[in-house]
Amino acid sequence: MGKLTENIKGNVNEAIGNVKQQSSDPETRAEGHKQELKGEAQKAKGKIQGAMGDNI
Repeated sequence: MGKLTENIKGNVNEAIGNVKQQSSDPETRAEGHKQELKGEAQKAKGKIQGAMGDNI
């Protein structure tokens, strides 16, 4: 279940981050970039959890 949860969280954070990066405000764009990276990290964590049987 951890793999699925992390992948969902990762996808949501990436999507929100991508939307924020379309803003004209530089702070919002920077925040969006950070959020997208967080989503990518969550998806990577999900892959690792899946490979290790959620025992992380």
